[in-house]
Amino acid sequence: MKNFKKAIALCLSLMLILSFPVSASAVEPNDPTENVLIDEARTGSLTIYKYDITNAEKDGVWDSSYVSTGRYDEEGVNNILGGSVRAGDNDNQSDLGNGEASYGYAIMGVEFSYLRIADIVQFTESTADNRTDNHVEVLYGIDKVKGADFLKALGLENGDKRYTNADHLNANQYFYQSDVLIDALAAGLEANSTTVKNALEAYMAANGGVAMPLTDSYGKTEAKNLDLGLYLLVETKVPEMVTSTTDPFLVSVPMTTINGTNADNGGTTWIYDITLYPKNLTGIPTLEKTLRENKNDTGKHNGSTSNITDGYAHTGTASAGDVLDYQIISTLPTITSESTYLSCYTFVDTLSKGLTYTKGDVVLEFFTDAACTDKVASWKETDGKFSVAYNTSSEGEGVMTIEMTEEGLAEINTSKAVYADASMVNTGYSDCTVRITYTAKMDSDNSVVFGDIGNDNKVVLTWKRTSDNYYDTLVDDAHVFTYGIDLTKKFSDGKGNFAYVQFVIKNDTDNYFVKAALNAEEGIYYVTEHVANADEATLFTPVTPVAVPKSGEAQNKIIVKGLEDDTYTITEIRTDNGYVLLKDDIEVVISQAETTELCDIYESDVLGLIQNDPRYAEIINDTGDLKNMPQKHLEHHLLTASATVDGNKVTMLVDNGSENAEAPLTVVNTRGFDLPETGDNGTLMFTVFGILIMAGAAGILYIATRKKNA
Repeated sequence: MKNFKKAIALCLSLMLILSFPVSASAVEPNDPTENVLIDEARTGSLTIYKYDITNAEKDGVWDSSYVSTGRYDEEGVNNILGGSVRAGDNDNQSDLGNGEASYGYAIMGVEFSYLRIADIVQFTESTADNRTDNHVEVLYGIDKVKGADFLKALGLENGDKRYTNADHLNANQYFYQSDVLIDALAAGLEANSTTVKNALEAYMAANGGVAMPLTDSYGKTEAKNLDLGLYLLVETKVPEMVTSTTDPFLVSVPMTTINGTNADNGGTTWIYDITLYPKNLTGIPTLEKTLRENKNDTGKHNGSTSNITDGYAHTGTASAGDVLDYQIISTLPTITSESTYLSCYTFVDTLSKGLTYTKGDVVLEFFTDAACTDKVASWKETDGKFSVAYNTSSEGEGVMTIEMTEEGLAEINTSKAVYADASMVNTGYSDCTVRITYTAKMDSDNSVVFGDIGNDNKVVLTWKRTSDNYYDTLVDDAHVFTYGIDLTKKFSDGKGNFAYVQFVIKNDTDNYFVKAALNAEEGIYYVTEHVANADEATLFTPVTPVAVPKSGEAQNKIIVKGLEDDTYTITEIRTDNGYVLLKDDIEVVISQAETTELCDIYESDVLGLIQNDPRYAEIINDTGDLKNMPQKHLEHHLLTASATVDGNKVTMLVDNGSENAEAPLTVVNTRGFDLPETGDNGTLMFTVFGILIMAGAAGILYIATRKKNA
């Protein structure tokens, strides 16, 4: 019995590659006659529970040093990880590390496949076998032909390191001790995890591996009535929330207990019905869309570089005619083998009607870090690794679809150039961050939304693994805001000719003059560009919209739409003969502030994340919307605007239902002196001042008349 402890330690020692650490040793049986021999007439079973260990550790309810015994562990595992109540929560649900709510830590939708690869043999050696003692050795016989690819994957070609003392038992088999197989598999996975995983997955598929049922809402799956022997188990399907699959592992049926207590002393008892708790890392791809002005405008963005921190935000402001930089940043999932390869990774980007794509400028960059500093690849559309298609939605919105081609997916899944360290378990662009950049122009017409509603830009990421039969989605968005000025022009006597009036508008914040185009039908000037010199600026002349008939006193307007939130100077440079130009410029300040209102869009994973929720079967209602399912309201706060005219706060006008769209002001030209009338109080000021003047004139006339009569 000298070597019996090596023999009975086999199975659970083989499971060293599981994420739950398992002891490789076993103790001598208390009674060498008890439970030493395997009952070859029996069958066995495998039960697997899949739990979200990543988030269990984040929640502080799990210690990764846990050692599995091979037995069902209700108190130590299942009551903690499989229970309906998450730690620190009183309403039976809590927040996963990815921001989604769920019940328990069970992972639904995982598939394991198993394949019996070896016979289990109890071999009694004697002095005839060059041993000086009699002992029992538990060995595993692997078919020389059928098992050739398996042994090759482990680096044991042609029976290398086999137990040669047993060669005479069966000429068609190689016999191995447990520690040889353990060491070979562990060494292969450490040296080149992806290659070994792919080889074992292929071996499983080619030799009739049996798929176990998908793990249920409790994370459980099982296989019963198994013949005794050595089994290879491979995780063949995973939901997208599982970013790192369990390494292929070996399980002996039966196996021995370890660290047992009471009735189960470690290494003394054969277990025929085995319960396993393999570990996965969880998490999903990320998605974030941001924007900035393309121009180097002071206060808007701090440079002209491509650094992701350089002025990009979920909300921004721009003038009509501006070019906007957009970026979409997504962290790819972990890729460890063919079962986790991506078969689809597609971005569908939608711009509101007031924005137009710049075609042909999409660039994809891949980085090893989330900060996008360590670039490993850069793709252009002409490289053929992704395609770009432009369409128009039923509502007239621009839609751009960026889809990875077969060539691009192949590079993402299998590239050897990203991680030079052979010890890395990653493959291809696993866990890399992809950054997509493109530009769009804010239109100079009435398709733009002015004011607090803003112009939303949504992006939807859709991805699928080769092992999945469903697609997953994430959503993010960004908003760009723009505003206007509504200037009412008057003559004090109502007789002046508006055609002779001219204003220029300067952006003092960014030091440029405004150039705009007049839509005569609407009577609105739409900003088209920024110019450096006043002589290039638009000369704004009051007009009466053709579509708005005149009534009463002629009041023509200068309505300028497409201004960003800045400080503006309005200067009158010409007026009709007989009227006095404004002596002072008019200052208009448009400001933005963050609101408590969140974007009216939800980040939701329609088919993936929610599969680990017991309510999965009820998620879709008749309209196809999510039903009672966790959704995260995007935490992007919208902006609201306010304005002042010459330091006086004014109430901004509503435009097509959008509040705080235009800053109002009134300007009056008088005969003989100047009188600016600005803001909400302008009319009152003009009236009061006019009455005083008339009263003064009447008083002077009265005094003069009395003197003459006297």
